[in-house]
Amino acid sequence: MSAAELKPVVIWDVGAVLLRWRPAVLLQRVLPRHAHDEASALALARRFFVEGGDWGAYDRGDVEEAALAQRIAHRTGLTEADVHTVIQAVPDELQPLPDSVELLHALRQRGLKQYFFSNMPLGYAAHIEKAHGFFGLFHGGLFSARVRRMKPEREFYELAHERFNLAGRSAIFIDDSPANIQAAREFGWNAVLFRDIQQVAGELKALGMAC
Repeated sequence: MSAAELKPVVIWDVGAVLLRWRPAVLLQRVLPRHAHDEASALALARRFFVEGGDWGAYDRGDVEEAALAQRIAHRTGLTEADVHTVIQAVPDELQPLPDSVELLHALRQRGLKQYFFSNMPLGYAAHIEKAHGFFGLFHGGLFSARVRRMKPEREFYELAHERFNLAGRSAIFIDDSPANIQAAREFGWNAVLFRDIQQVAGELKALGMAC
Protein backbone atom coordinates (compact mmCIF):
# COMPACT_ATOMS: atom_id res chain seq x y z
CA MET A 1 0.00 0.00 0.00
CA SER A 2 1.41 3.42 -0.97
CA ALA A 3 1.98 6.30 1.48
CA ALA A 4 -0.89 8.20 -0.17
CA GLU A 5 -3.24 5.30 0.46
CA LEU A 6 -2.25 5.25 4.14
CA LYS A 7 -3.21 8.87 4.69
CA PRO A 8 -6.37 9.46 6.72
CA VAL A 9 -9.48 10.77 5.04
CA VAL A 10 -11.37 13.82 6.28
CA ILE A 11 -15.17 13.84 6.32
CA TRP A 12 -16.87 17.22 6.64
CA ASP A 13 -20.32 18.18 7.79
CA VAL A 14 -21.68 21.00 5.62
CA GLY A 15 -24.20 23.21 7.46
CA ALA A 16 -22.58 25.51 10.07
CA VAL A 17 -19.16 24.02 9.25
CA LEU A 18 -18.53 24.79 5.58
CA LEU A 19 -21.67 26.84 4.96
CA ARG A 20 -23.11 29.54 7.18
CA TRP A 21 -26.19 28.45 9.09
CA ARG A 22 -27.76 30.96 11.49
CA PRO A 23 -31.43 30.01 11.87
CA ALA A 24 -32.30 32.80 14.30
CA VAL A 25 -30.74 35.44 12.05
CA LEU A 26 -32.62 33.99 9.08
CA LEU A 27 -35.93 34.21 10.95
CA GLN A 28 -35.29 37.79 12.01
CA ARG A 29 -34.65 38.68 8.39
CA VAL A 30 -37.65 37.00 6.79
CA LEU A 31 -40.22 36.97 9.62
CA PRO A 32 -39.52 40.19 11.58
CA ARG A 33 -43.08 40.31 12.91
CA HIS A 34 -42.54 37.00 14.73
CA ALA A 35 -38.78 37.20 15.31
CA HIS A 36 -38.45 40.84 16.28
CA ASP A 37 -35.39 40.47 18.52
CA GLU A 38 -32.72 37.91 19.35
CA ALA A 39 -34.67 36.22 22.13
CA SER A 40 -37.87 35.76 20.10
CA ALA A 41 -35.86 34.63 17.06
CA LEU A 42 -33.99 31.99 19.08
CA ALA A 43 -37.23 30.75 20.62
CA LEU A 44 -38.93 30.48 17.23
CA ALA A 45 -35.88 28.77 15.69
CA ARG A 46 -36.03 26.05 18.35
CA ARG A 47 -39.67 25.42 17.49
CA PHE A 48 -39.31 25.74 13.73
CA PHE A 49 -36.22 23.63 12.97
CA VAL A 50 -36.92 20.48 14.99
CA GLU A 51 -34.30 18.04 13.77
CA GLY A 52 -35.91 15.00 15.34
CA GLY A 53 -39.37 15.93 14.06
CA ASP A 54 -40.83 17.24 10.83
CA TRP A 55 -37.71 19.17 9.82
CA GLY A 56 -35.71 15.97 10.29
CA ALA A 57 -38.19 14.16 8.06
CA TYR A 58 -37.63 16.87 5.45
CA ASP A 59 -33.87 16.34 5.70
CA ARG A 60 -34.38 12.61 5.25
CA GLY A 61 -36.55 13.10 2.18
CA ASP A 62 -39.68 11.67 3.80
CA VAL A 63 -41.72 14.91 3.61
CA GLU A 64 -42.27 17.33 0.73
CA GLU A 65 -42.30 21.10 1.22
CA ALA A 66 -46.10 21.45 1.17
CA ALA A 67 -46.61 18.85 3.90
CA LEU A 68 -43.73 20.29 5.90
CA ALA A 69 -45.28 23.76 5.77
CA GLN A 70 -48.59 22.38 7.03
CA ARG A 71 -46.93 20.59 9.92
CA ILE A 72 -44.79 23.52 11.03
CA ALA A 73 -47.72 25.94 10.73
CA HIS A 74 -49.80 23.65 12.91
CA ARG A 75 -47.05 23.39 15.53
CA THR A 76 -46.00 27.02 15.65
CA GLY A 77 -49.12 29.02 14.82
CA LEU A 78 -47.42 30.59 11.80
CA THR A 79 -49.30 30.73 8.53
CA GLU A 80 -48.32 28.27 5.83
CA ALA A 81 -47.26 31.26 3.72
CA ASP A 82 -44.86 32.32 6.48
CA VAL A 83 -43.42 28.82 6.66
CA HIS A 84 -42.93 28.64 2.89
CA THR A 85 -41.15 31.99 3.05
CA VAL A 86 -38.65 30.57 5.54
CA ILE A 87 -38.16 27.29 3.67
CA GLN A 88 -37.48 29.12 0.43
CA ALA A 89 -35.08 31.58 2.09
CA VAL A 90 -32.77 28.90 3.49
CA PRO A 91 -30.54 28.54 0.38
CA ASP A 92 -29.56 32.22 0.54
CA GLU A 93 -28.43 31.72 4.13
CA LEU A 94 -26.17 28.80 3.17
CA GLN A 95 -23.13 30.82 2.12
CA PRO A 96 -19.52 29.58 2.30
CA LEU A 97 -17.50 30.16 5.45
CA PRO A 98 -14.23 31.42 3.90
CA ASP A 99 -11.85 30.11 6.59
CA SER A 100 -13.39 26.65 6.46
CA VAL A 101 -13.18 26.55 2.68
CA GLU A 102 -9.55 27.68 2.90
CA LEU A 103 -8.75 24.71 5.15
CA LEU A 104 -10.61 22.43 2.75
CA HIS A 105 -8.34 23.67 -0.06
CA ALA A 106 -5.21 23.30 2.09
CA LEU A 107 -5.99 19.67 2.94
CA ARG A 108 -6.73 18.90 -0.70
CA GLN A 109 -3.35 20.39 -1.68
CA ARG A 110 -1.72 17.99 0.79
CA GLY A 111 -3.25 15.13 -1.16
CA LEU A 112 -5.83 14.11 1.41
CA LYS A 113 -9.08 12.58 0.30
CA GLN A 114 -12.07 14.49 1.62
CA TYR A 115 -15.77 13.71 1.68
CA PHE A 116 -18.93 15.42 2.91
CA PHE A 117 -21.68 14.00 5.02
CA SER A 118 -24.80 16.16 5.42
CA ASN A 119 -28.39 16.07 6.63
CA MET A 120 -29.95 18.01 3.76
CA PRO A 121 -33.19 17.85 1.74
CA LEU A 122 -33.04 17.30 -2.00
CA GLY A 123 -33.70 20.86 -3.14
CA TYR A 124 -31.09 22.42 -0.89
CA ALA A 125 -28.55 19.75 -1.79
CA ALA A 126 -28.94 20.39 -5.52
CA HIS A 127 -28.73 24.15 -4.97
CA ILE A 128 -25.54 24.20 -2.91
CA GLU A 129 -23.73 21.72 -5.17
CA LYS A 130 -24.44 23.98 -8.12
CA ALA A 131 -23.82 27.29 -6.33
CA HIS A 132 -20.60 26.54 -4.47
CA GLY A 133 -17.55 25.42 -6.41
CA PHE A 134 -15.74 23.93 -3.44
CA PHE A 135 -17.84 20.78 -3.80
CA GLY A 136 -15.47 19.93 -6.64
CA LEU A 137 -12.72 19.39 -4.05
CA PHE A 138 -14.47 16.38 -2.55
CA HIS A 139 -13.95 12.80 -3.63
CA GLY A 140 -17.59 12.08 -2.82
CA GLY A 141 -20.31 12.70 -0.29
CA LEU A 142 -23.70 11.76 1.09
CA PHE A 143 -26.82 13.87 1.45
CA SER A 144 -29.41 12.36 3.76
CA ALA A 145 -32.38 12.87 1.42
CA ARG A 146 -30.60 11.03 -1.39
CA VAL A 147 -29.81 7.95 0.69
CA ARG A 148 -32.78 8.11 3.09
CA ARG A 149 -30.51 7.86 6.12
CA MET A 150 -29.21 10.61 8.35
CA LYS A 151 -26.87 11.47 11.18
CA PRO A 152 -26.57 10.35 13.92
CA GLU A 153 -28.03 7.02 12.79
CA ARG A 154 -25.39 4.31 12.66
CA GLU A 155 -26.68 3.23 9.25
CA PHE A 156 -25.54 6.54 7.75
CA TYR A 157 -21.99 5.98 9.01
CA GLU A 158 -22.06 2.40 7.77
CA LEU A 159 -23.08 3.57 4.31
CA ALA A 160 -20.30 6.17 4.29
CA HIS A 161 -17.79 3.51 5.31
CA GLU A 162 -18.90 1.38 2.36
CA ARG A 163 -19.27 4.16 -0.25
CA PHE A 164 -16.00 5.86 0.64
CA ASN A 165 -14.05 2.56 0.78
CA LEU A 166 -12.81 3.24 4.30
CA ALA A 167 -11.90 -0.33 5.25
CA GLY A 168 -8.43 -0.16 6.74
CA ARG A 169 -8.38 3.64 6.56
CA SER A 170 -8.40 6.19 9.36
CA ALA A 171 -11.28 8.67 9.15
CA ILE A 172 -11.52 12.08 10.83
CA PHE A 173 -15.04 13.52 11.00
CA ILE A 174 -15.74 17.25 11.54
CA ASP A 175 -19.24 18.26 12.69
CA ASP A 176 -20.86 20.91 14.89
CA SER A 177 -23.33 18.51 16.54
CA PRO A 178 -22.22 16.68 19.72
CA ALA A 179 -24.66 13.85 18.96
CA ASN A 180 -23.17 13.33 15.49
CA ILE A 181 -19.64 13.45 16.90
CA GLN A 182 -20.49 10.87 19.56
CA ALA A 183 -22.02 8.57 16.95
CA ALA A 184 -18.89 8.88 14.79
CA ARG A 185 -16.64 8.00 17.73
CA GLU A 186 -18.81 5.02 18.62
CA PHE A 187 -18.47 3.89 15.01
CA GLY A 188 -14.68 4.01 15.38
CA TRP A 189 -13.78 7.27 13.66
CA ASN A 190 -11.77 10.11 15.06
CA ALA A 191 -14.03 13.14 15.38
CA VAL A 192 -13.58 16.87 15.91
CA LEU A 193 -16.45 18.96 17.29
CA PHE A 194 -16.52 22.19 15.28
CA ARG A 195 -16.55 25.40 17.29
CA ASP A 196 -14.43 27.53 14.98
CA ILE A 197 -12.01 26.72 12.20
CA GLN A 198 -8.88 27.68 14.17
CA GLN A 199 -9.82 25.17 16.87
CA VAL A 200 -10.48 22.52 14.20
CA ALA A 201 -7.09 23.14 12.57
CA GLY A 202 -5.42 22.81 15.97
CA GLU A 203 -7.14 19.50 16.68
CA LEU A 204 -6.24 18.18 13.24
CA LYS A 205 -2.59 19.02 13.95
CA ALA A 206 -2.86 17.18 17.26
CA LEU A 207 -4.01 14.16 15.25
CA GLY A 208 -0.86 14.40 13.15
CA MET A 209 -2.17 16.43 10.24
CA ALA A 210 -0.29 19.60 9.31
CA CYS A 211 -2.77 22.13 7.91
